[in-house]
Amino acid sequence: MSQFGYAIRQLSAAQKSSKGVSLYSRYVNRPAGRVLAAAGYTLKLTPNQITLISAVFTFAGVVMIATLRPSSAVAAGIFAALVIGFALDSADGQLARLTRTGSAAGEWLDHVVDCAKMLAVHMAVLVSFYRYFGFSDPRWLLLPVVFQFAAVVVFFGGILTEQLRRAERQKSGASAPAPQASTLRSVALLPVDYGVFCAIFLLFGSRDLFTALYCCLLVAHVLFMGAFLVKWYRELSAPGR
Repeated sequence: MSQFGYAIRQLSAAQKSSKGVSLYSRYVNRPAGRVLAAAGYTLKLTPNQITLISAVFTFAGVVMIATLRPSSAVAAGIFAALVIGFALDSADGQLARLTRTGSAAGEWLDHVVDCAKMLAVHMAVLVSFYRYFGFSDPRWLLLPVVFQFAAVVVFFGGILTEQLRRAERQKSGASAPAPQASTLRSVALLPVDYGVFCAIFLLFGSRDLFTALYCCLLVAHVLFMGAFLVKWYRELSAPGR
């Protein structure tokens, strides 16, 4: 049995729960990450090395957004860089589970890269809006600022909520509830899935189409931010936790 085949089989049998995961992540990003994790296992890469390679691809896309004039070719390059970076972001955790080399430092590195990615990509869009999109009203430049705010708040709030839940379970000795995947929830989460966000860059060469889709995802992020914050606060405030 080849190392790659062994890794694929082991990873396929040890996937994380699909609860709270959109259809894109479940059916596209995780399977792609599985293949990349198996390749990393074959090449004897560490999870942290995969994380850093993911950062290289993602920030290559960020640089292209900020510095290159939008066109169809540039759009394809940005999309490829961001999507590969996202798949590698799934691969590092899968490789850590396969090799049992997960660590607090590795989780820290992964989250720091994720946060930097969210900040940088919207800053790059802001730069591109200013340099190349030719908006007559400067208020258009506020869109990436608001989008960045909503995305980072949701990201931080979700991680903090999970850490507080974990601490409460350890304190009380309770076990984590069995996760339940929901197809409806997976569909509903598509507008706030990073993979879907990457996909709109395929239209980066068209100012009007890209801006319209960017605004749609921005509205979705703001609405989800409000809903998630209320939900998480109520859960953490519930008596008997």
